[in-house]
Amino acid sequence: MVAKGVGRAGVKPLAGWPERAIVGLFGLLAVGLLCLGPAAAQPVAIPNFWDPRARPERPDLAGIRTLRFLTDDDYPPLHFAGPDGAPTGFAVELARAACERLALACTVQVRRFDTLLDALAEHRGDVISAAVPINAALHRRFAVTLPYFRIPGRFAVRRDKELAPPQPGATEGLNIGVVEGTAHEAFLEASFAKAKRRAFPDLTSAQVALRRGEIDYLFADALGLALWIGGTDAAGCCAFAGGPYLDSRYFGEGVGFVLRRDDEIVRRALDYALHRLWDEGKYAELYLRFFPVSPF
Repeated sequence: MVAKGVGRAGVKPLAGWPERAIVGLFGLLAVGLLCLGPAAAQPVAIPNFWDPRARPERPDLAGIRTLRFLTDDDYPPLHFAGPDGAPTGFAVELARAACERLALACTVQVRRFDTLLDALAEHRGDVISAAVPINAALHRRFAVTLPYFRIPGRFAVRRDKELAPPQPGATEGLNIGVVEGTAHEAFLEASFAKAKRRAFPDLTSAQVALRRGEIDYLFADALGLALWIGGTDAAGCCAFAGGPYLDSRYFGEGVGFVLRRDDEIVRRALDYALHRLWDEGKYAELYLRFFPVSPF
């Protein structure tokens, strides 16, 4: 089991991607692992967020025929507009697979991200399938399934430096880049206090510095790093070093399907479906489709 804690803390850190990033994602998904060059040397780790001992039961869904999912189209690879303009992505296709597993019809409606929770509360949809971070405020308003995705922090390094994965207390003298004002910077301050930190205003500038060899490591959002490592901008320069960091105090509790609190039966049904999709290999199939370079 890869997951040992949690996922993301912030909301949509990659929102507003430039068009070239979206095009690059389509290219990355199209060519797959065989054509990724050096990035393909790293095995794809598939996280498991479900207790293998649990055996949830399928609740009675009599009277429920359709689920209306809400998403947005600006956060690849979890949810974005495909080449035909229709919504797709890991979260969207997982929702569709859950509907199929439950023998329910489903629709997927795209809305602006900051309107999703209000639309759900106003009964304009039944379930949100988007990267809404699980936190105490969300639990106070809504019901949430168990997490199906988390976004860890990870270190990236230039391949030609052949540096060992950083360890707390053993990074003295090394330069670690990080985006200023983020949970990743706070985590470094707490756990890698002896390292020399270099703060950058945004992830792009930090990635450029790593590619140029101006820093030894970059610690950042593993999802953004995975897409960069496998994309053309990195030019095969870099790879992950060490495993994922999933401390909920810094990186949140992950992402699950969000429902109204009075839809307990549907929540239980979706938890059942997610568990079955993992057991049957469908989760892994979708993960490999949308994450040729794994954040884990």
